[in-house]
Amino acid sequence: MLRIDPEKHSCRAEAFEASDDIPSNPVLASGRPTIGDVINERFSRRGVLRGMLGTAAIAGIASSVPALLSHEAKAAGAQTFTFEEIAHGVDETHHVAEGYNADVLIRWGDPLHGDAPEFDPHNQSADAQEKQFGYNNDYIGFVALEPQDGEEARGLLCVNHEYTNEEVMFPQIGRQDRALDKGGKAFFNMTPELVAIEQAAHGGSIVEIVKRDGQWSYDRNAPRNRRITTRSTQCMVTGPAAGHDRMKTSWDPTGTRVIGTVNNCAGGITPWGTYLMAEENFHGYFLGDLPEGHPETINHERYGVPGGWYAWGMYDDRFNLAKEPNEPNRFGWMVEVDPMDPGSIPIKRTALGRMKHEGGESVVNKDGRVVIYMGDDQRFDYVYKFVTAGTYDDNDRSANMGLLDGGTLYVARFNADGTVDWLPLVQGEGPLTAANGFESQADLMIETRRAADLLGATPMDRPEDVEPNPRTGKVYAMLTNNTRRKADQVDAANPRAENAFGHIIEITEPDMDFAATKSTWDILVRCGDPTKAEVGAMWNPATSESGWFAAPDNCAIDGQGRLWVTTDQGTNWSKTGTADGVWALETEGEHRGTGRMFYRVPVGAEMCGPLFTDEDRVLFVAVQHVSTDGAKDYEPFGRNSTFEDPATRWPDFQDDMPPRPSVVVITKEDGGTIGS
Repeated sequence: MLRIDPEKHSCRAEAFEASDDIPSNPVLASGRPTIGDVINERFSRRGVLRGMLGTAAIAGIASSVPALLSHEAKAAGAQTFTFEEIAHGVDETHHVAEGYNADVLIRWGDPLHGDAPEFDPHNQSADAQEKQFGYNNDYIGFVALEPQDGEEARGLLCVNHEYTNEEVMFPQIGRQDRALDKGGKAFFNMTPELVAIEQAAHGGSIVEIVKRDGQWSYDRNAPRNRRITTRSTQCMVTGPAAGHDRMKTSWDPTGTRVIGTVNNCAGGITPWGTYLMAEENFHGYFLGDLPEGHPETINHERYGVPGGWYAWGMYDDRFNLAKEPNEPNRFGWMVEVDPMDPGSIPIKRTALGRMKHEGGESVVNKDGRVVIYMGDDQRFDYVYKFVTAGTYDDNDRSANMGLLDGGTLYVARFNADGTVDWLPLVQGEGPLTAANGFESQADLMIETRRAADLLGATPMDRPEDVEPNPRTGKVYAMLTNNTRRKADQVDAANPRAENAFGHIIEITEPDMDFAATKSTWDILVRCGDPTKAEVGAMWNPATSESGWFAAPDNCAIDGQGRLWVTTDQGTNWSKTGTADGVWALETEGEHRGTGRMFYRVPVGAEMCGPLFTDEDRVLFVAVQHVSTDGAKDYEPFGRNSTFEDPATRWPDFQDDMPPRPSVVVITKEDGGTIGS
């Protein structure tokens, strides 16, 4: 029988991003540095920042040790961000700093082709959705094109569509429909037709955008406009796991073809202009039971399969474990797409490992190899980087197309002395042998998490975006939160028990060598309200009342090398008093650790993206799951949102329109540089 847990099904939201149904990471049972180790090795090196003093004795000392100022005093310098920041708050619309415009560029359902129907939320179909902009836009990438006559700029916007919120997406669905009957058959009143629409709304959109007379719009008739969906897009599988028996299904006996990509969260644009779509919480789409003693049981349990978020497995055998036990092994990969060729086949690059991928940001190393940084967005999972075996050729795009099939995947161990060991995941080395179930590199890549467990990687507080700064050799890892970390599980790189607010780690690659296997690390900020001692936050004292944030998720390095952070608090915004948004964050000099709030989303939404282009004169951001998270805590509303009665109808504010996830383009009124 297909099992669905109504208490866990919230169409992902923050609780599901943290995957509550995952068993404890087995590596936590092994020895870890004690609080004493942390204090002895790191306490004396640093000065104290705002928010650390006044914390309860043990929590304050033990958790603050690695959260001290990470650079020795530098010469005094001016702040690099000079905009007038906005205030914390929550309401039905979005807000941007004074002197800036924030305009909706494209919304869920907007047609991407001349023959696509106009969006009608009361008459949706899967065929229509496959020609329209998808749901819950997350990652945004940009590939520049030559402008045409009368245009100032043109490019391809590459946007991931992570998941769907059925309760505000479909008029047929209401929050009251969540309950199941005893047979487990009633599930949000879903039907095969609604499931097909959902699958068509997942994936990604590639759309040409153009700037004319200082204004950005999308070109509905551009030949490269494309939808990539879970419903119908065929993908290739390459790399170590391609063709392996564990990748084969009744539909694909070769183990080299997969229909669709799912839960595409963050991603990246490679130096050769391809689009990386990270598959994150794939486990949530599966239902059913494996036969007792099935060889994939341990593997699936480590990834939380089946998650039971959606009813897909009732109507699509691919997502029913009882019928297709290997299908989950075909998701959780990094997918590479050539946006320049709308007929190209997306490729699942298995050399980059299988996990709940968050991000795929790359940098060309000084020796020409390409390094891609990734987080595995799970409580107590890991930070990774992939180093290509081959080198990037700036003069031959085609020569770069196979770079991601050869190289070494590394997982990070953060040591209490401030160093990072990058541990290679190579079959036959150390514990990664046939005796431990890894008979080939394919097995190791399919079970990347278990391999990292055996290597002794550091279990982190939900690693999400990991962004390299090619100007400085620094790498910034967003650690969103982990309320399940207990006091005896605290370590140097994860210094707070019950970490509800997250932190940001700064990795320094030695001598600008991003492929190094030994690095150093420090904590840039420890998030949350610095005025509340029990939170244990850490900020530069110059940070204002609205300059601090919680739950760092995505980030971007602008063209000047400055760090910008977006947040995903889920329902926890009621604890901080502010919606998610974009913050500028100083990383150098005396102002290091100073935040400044730039943009704020509507109630219940998450802030994704962000992307700078046009010499930092444009910032694209993605606003997703509007009106859903924590709507009942929004005092003017005070209840869960439904299609008929959402907490906000942003961005259209029309009675017949539900809230619509959208991409927003932010520009300065005088046409200048963002943030100055």
